[in-house]
Amino acid sequence: MRRRGSDLRRPVRRRVSSVFWLTLCGITILLFIVLISRENQKPSSRSAIIKRSYRHDRIIEGLNITEEMLSANSVSRQLNDQISLAKSFLAIAKESNNLQFAWELSAQIRNSQKLLSNAALRRNPLTTGESEIAIRDMALLLFQAQQLHYDSATMIMRLKAKIQGLEEQMSSVNEKSSKYGQIAAEEVPKSLYCLGIRLSTEWYKNSNLQRKLREKREAVIKLKDNNLYHFCVFSDNILATSVVVNSTALSSQNPDQVVFHVVTDEVTYAAMKAWFAMNSFKGVTVDVQKIEEFTWLNASYVPVLKQLQDSDTQNYYFSGSSGDRRTPIKFRNPKYLSMLNHLRFYIPEVFPELKKVAFLDDDVIVQKDLSGLFTIDLNGNVNGAVETCMETFHRYHKYLNYSHPLIREHFDPDACGWAFGMNVFDLVEWRKRNVTGIYHYWQEKNVDRTLWKLGTLPPGLLTFYGLTEPLNPTWHVLGLGYTNVDPQVIEKGAVLHFNGNSKPWLKIGLEKYKPLWDKYVDYSHPLLQQCNVH
Repeated sequence: MRRRGSDLRRPVRRRVSSVFWLTLCGITILLFIVLISRENQKPSSRSAIIKRSYRHDRIIEGLNITEEMLSANSVSRQLNDQISLAKSFLAIAKESNNLQFAWELSAQIRNSQKLLSNAALRRNPLTTGESEIAIRDMALLLFQAQQLHYDSATMIMRLKAKIQGLEEQMSSVNEKSSKYGQIAAEEVPKSLYCLGIRLSTEWYKNSNLQRKLREKREAVIKLKDNNLYHFCVFSDNILATSVVVNSTALSSQNPDQVVFHVVTDEVTYAAMKAWFAMNSFKGVTVDVQKIEEFTWLNASYVPVLKQLQDSDTQNYYFSGSSGDRRTPIKFRNPKYLSMLNHLRFYIPEVFPELKKVAFLDDDVIVQKDLSGLFTIDLNGNVNGAVETCMETFHRYHKYLNYSHPLIREHFDPDACGWAFGMNVFDLVEWRKRNVTGIYHYWQEKNVDRTLWKLGTLPPGLLTFYGLTEPLNPTWHVLGLGYTNVDPQVIEKGAVLHFNGNSKPWLKIGLEKYKPLWDKYVDYSHPLLQQCNVH
């Protein structure tokens, strides 16, 4: 029994010794790993020190400072700090009209700057002895400035007052700029006024022009031929209308198949007829009418004409006031109440025999053949137009008052806007859907100007809502009358639109885009030279 107990104890002793050796080996391995990691950390710490030193050198080099200026007892840094603070107090002193103190500060600033320049030239740091007087004198002036309450709080208050004053001046200047710009855009240049007078005189005294126009009997047939390409322009600007016709003729592959229907007013009628009678445009047919011939355009039928008889409307647009408020200058543009501007909503009645018409504003030029417009499938829609909702401010909510329940209930505020100026209209669908009736409905609802404020685009957006087919953007490029346009976009565009106040025939036109318009004007024409049109 004792031998068996002894046998049993021996294995236990062996297990204890093996555990001891395993533990010892583990500790040895850990110590080895720790030593290796410390050795690795030493180069990395050295590299970090080197990196910090390099970064420190780069900062010093970038800020153009010296080691002396980084010293705790740097005289140069003290002088620089004083100069910076003195310049701030100098501005306040001048603003406060304390000219004597401002002069003293300026003199001391120059004195301190001279000391720093001399030290830089000789490449030796300033000593306390040579800068002591300058530092003391500047300190006295800075203390004096503090006694005059030239502190941060005062400075902030003065700056706020100054900013407020500048903002008021800027607001006043912007208002005047807008006003004068609007006046410049609305006024007819003397040269164009002269052209109208001379053409009217020529028309009435030259019977050959009238006979020449009457002899173009073939034009009567073309005016109703739906196999031709029909364009309409409603304008009282002779030169601008001529550019539209000329650019279309020069860009057309078949100009003899192009028919232009020009509608103007009584004042410009004779001059417009004279111009197109004495000039030819590569075989393009041009017919001129006056709006006064359309006897159905009267106040009993046209809401805009009816509203013009209202005294409140007259005050708003013509007197420049409405109740207790002044009318914004941009709303007082006569074109917004001109029937020539609103005639676009009556195209099927102006041209009852036609089935499809391309509408062009008088501030466009054509640089591609437009015959492809007439083969575009409008998919049952009435209006083909280029959308302008690439930016959020060209969506419906920009033009319409969505606080009004009628607008809010019927129209999506994020619906995409589009542009007048180059549109193709399916007049068959127009008549079928009574689009002019839709326009009348919204005009009558807006008698108090609560749905929209001005123009023909807002009622157009309402009238053709759900009836507009988006066209390829290259058909109609906008913005040449007020902003920068990508040259590649201009090059690809079929119709370029000078929408905005800066029309190309005005002195305020954008110079870089004027050549695009000028190349369609024959400045050598005798009448243009007599009227100094250039």
